[in-house]
Amino acid sequence: MINYDGRTFISIENTANGEVSSRTVFEYKQEGQILSATYSGGEIKEGTLIGIVKDDGSLVFRYNHVNVNHEIRGGQCTSVPEILEDGRIRLHEKWRWMDRDESEGESVVEELKNGGNRYSD
Repeated sequence: MINYDGRTFISIENTANGEVSSRTVFEYKQEGQILSATYSGGEIKEGTLIGIVKDDGSLVFRYNHVNVNHEIRGGQCTSVPEILEDGRIRLHEKWRWMDRDESEGESVVEELKNGGNRYSD
C-alpha cells in the first residue's frame, strides 16, 4: 500500500467547474488506511478532506472547503495513483460536487518534490 503521510500535492489540471488551481496546496496525513488532508490557496480559503486508502493505493474521500466568496462547498472523489519515474505520486481524480449543482469533474494532482515550491499559474 502507498503511504501518503507527510506528502504535499498541488493541482496540475482541473476541469472548469472545479475550484482547485495550481495555487492550491494539499498536505496529506495517513494513519493506517485513514487519509486526511488540509488544503488552501488560490480560490480556496481553507479545506479538509477525509477518506480511505485502498489496498491498491487508490483513494476514496469526501472534501469540504470555504472558498474566497465565503461559500461552503463539498463533494466526493476517487483518485488513482501513478508513480512517476522520480518516485513522486500523481493522482488522477474523478470528483462530484455534493452541493448546489452536483456536477462532475476530473483533476490531476502531483506530489511536490521534497516539499518544494508551489507551481505558478
